[in-house]
Amino acid sequence: MSKQLLTAAEALARHIGAVALRHYRTMLTVETKSDGSPVTVADREAETAAREWLAAHFPEDGIMGEELGELAGTSGRVWVIDPIDGTKTFVRGVPLWGSLVALVEGKKVLVGAAYFPAVDELVAAAPGEGCWWNGKRARVSETSTLAGATVLITDERNFRLASKRDGWRTLTGEASLARTWGDCYGYLLVATGRAEAMVDPIVNPWDAACFQPIIEEAGGVFTDLRGVPSAFAGSAIATNAALAATVRDYFDD
Repeated sequence: MSKQLLTAAEALARHIGAVALRHYRTMLTVETKSDGSPVTVADREAETAAREWLAAHFPEDGIMGEELGELAGTSGRVWVIDPIDGTKTFVRGVPLWGSLVALVEGKKVLVGAAYFPAVDELVAAAPGEGCWWNGKRARVSETSTLAGATVLITDERNFRLASKRDGWRTLTGEASLARTWGDCYGYLLVATGRAEAMVDPIVNPWDAACFQPIIEEAGGVFTDLRGVPSAFAGSAIATNAALAATVRDYFDD
């Protein structure tokens, strides 16, 4: 069943991404949501397409989407959808955005998939089934020193506690390379061995859920800032295994 769900999640992520891609680098009206984040017709159309696809293929499952809210199901499973993760990136014509899909049962993530249409990269995983990047097995890096590590974040201004912010700044000072434009693309880089750590002080379930199995099945570690393995704790750190404890020590209260 896991393989079937993995295939379904991959297909759905590609479907959502294709709808979003039609709007990429076009003239879009950008609206501001109540939380201050941007949204466009591309986000809404892509999530609508996801819901239509799920109604046809998994009508008994619930849906949690960033743009259109929650829809109750009867199976106990919920598809968690972010049609365009990195909308700020998307509207500026930068290709590092993605369409995210996860299937969860309670707090357990059964499958996760992320498609990056502008660069045509797909990464997906299910517990016990491995992590797959464009059809090939994905693995985190084996880098074991910060001096050789690349660390990523979407926006360091998201750190609201001085101690956490200072932890990030200290980490970047010791790492080989620190970069932003993170969003979902940062997790892809960690899962495929092109970066060693992605830190997100603020995330929603639709931002993070798909990446828990992706990182873990690639041989990495996925937790919140406190080190708790969860995609539902409001923060996230993804690392390779070799630097997992080292990186998390910088954010230890």
